[in-house]
Amino acid sequence: MKLGIERLLNDPALRAPLAGRRVALLAHPASVTRELTHSLDALAALPDIQLTAAFGPQHGLRGDKQDNMVESPDFFDPRLGIPVFSLYGEVRRPTDAMMSSFDTLLVDLQDLGCRIYTFITTLRYVLEAAAAHGKAVWVLDRPNPAGRPVEGLTLREGWQSFVGAGPMPMRHGMTMGELGHWFIDTLGLKLEYHVIKMEGWQPDAAPGFGWPLERSWVNPSPNAANLSMARAYAGTVMLEGTTLSEGRGTTRPLELFGAPDIDAHRLIIDMRAMAPDWLRGCVLRECWFEPTFHKHAGKLCAGVQIHVEDPTHYDHTAFKPWRLQALAFKAVRKQFPDYPLWRDFAYEYETGRLAIDLINGSELLREWVDDPSSAPTDLEALAATDEAAWLDARKPYLLY
Repeated sequence: MKLGIERLLNDPALRAPLAGRRVALLAHPASVTRELTHSLDALAALPDIQLTAAFGPQHGLRGDKQDNMVESPDFFDPRLGIPVFSLYGEVRRPTDAMMSSFDTLLVDLQDLGCRIYTFITTLRYVLEAAAAHGKAVWVLDRPNPAGRPVEGLTLREGWQSFVGAGPMPMRHGMTMGELGHWFIDTLGLKLEYHVIKMEGWQPDAAPGFGWPLERSWVNPSPNAANLSMARAYAGTVMLEGTTLSEGRGTTRPLELFGAPDIDAHRLIIDMRAMAPDWLRGCVLRECWFEPTFHKHAGKLCAGVQIHVEDPTHYDHTAFKPWRLQALAFKAVRKQFPDYPLWRDFAYEYETGRLAIDLINGSELLREWVDDPSSAPTDLEALAATDEAAWLDARKPYLLY
C-alpha cells in the first residue's frame, strides 16, 4: 500500500505540474512516510520542489502541544529557511500574507474520520482561502482509520464551528481527499484541486478496516494514541462536553470514561438493559483510573473502557461508538437525574453555547439524554434518517 505522499515522492511525473511553482505544506506529526520521515523533510530533499512555507494545524506541525485547545505560534524553520505558519494560534484561517507565500498548497494530514476532528475544518478553511486567492490545493491522501461506517446526527444549519465544518454526521467515513471534493462542491468553490490518491487502500478489509496494520501508527494529535482510540473517538469525543473524564491524563485517553461519583458496574448493566444492540461489536470492561491531569486529576475514577482491539469480539460493521456513548450518558441520567453532566465552558473559540451541543451540531443529543420520557428508539429514528441521507450524499465523492 502506498500513501499519497509516497506516490508523489516516488513519481516525478506526478510532481511535474509543480515545476516553477512555490510550494507549501500543511502537515502535522503523523505526516510521515513508511520510513517515518516527516513529509516536510522528504519534500525539502527533492531538488525539483521549491518549498517556500509550511503550515501546522491544531497541536502544531511537529506536535508541540500535549493538551487540547492550546495554541501554537508561528516560527521560522532555521534548517529549511522557511516560515511555518500556525493555523491554530492567532488565526485559524490563513491570512492574505500567509497565502502570498506559495502557489500550491500540499495538504498531508492524517484524519480520524470524525466530524469534530479539527483537521477537516482546517481543510475547508484553506480551500476557501485558495479559491479567494487563486491558489491551488493538492491533498496527499491518507487512510481513514475508522473506515467507511457512518454514524451520528447530521450537523444542523447554524451550528457550523471549528469542530463542525459542515452538514455531515459525526462519523463520516471519508478520506481527506474525498472530503475536499465534497467541500468544494457543497460550498460552490472554484479552484485548482487535485488528490494524489493512495494505492492499495482497502477500507473494508479485516483486520484493520481502514487502517493498514502493517504501517506504523504515529499520533496525529497527542491523545490519538492508537487504532482503538480512532475507532471509539466518534463517541468518546462527546465526553469533552461533559464533566466525565475521557481519560486525558491516563495512558488510554478517549478509550475510556468515568468519574469519582458514578457506579460503573451499574452503568454497564443499565446500558445493556436499555439498548443492547447499541453495545454490539465491542467489549465494555469496568475499570478504575486516576488521571494525572485534566478532569478529576489525582482522583480515583470509576470507569468503563471500550475494547475494540481483539478481532474475536470486534465487529467493525456492528460497532456504534456514538450510540454507545450516548447510551452511557442516558445511563448516568438514570442513576442520578440531577447529575451535573454537561460542562459549561468556552469550547474551541465558542461561548454562549454548550460544548456538547457544538460537538453534536445541535441540541438534539443533549435534549434526548435529559428527557426522562425519551427512549433509544427516539434517537435511533433521528440518527438512522441522517445516516441514510449521508450514505447517499457522499457516493459521488468516494475515490476508493
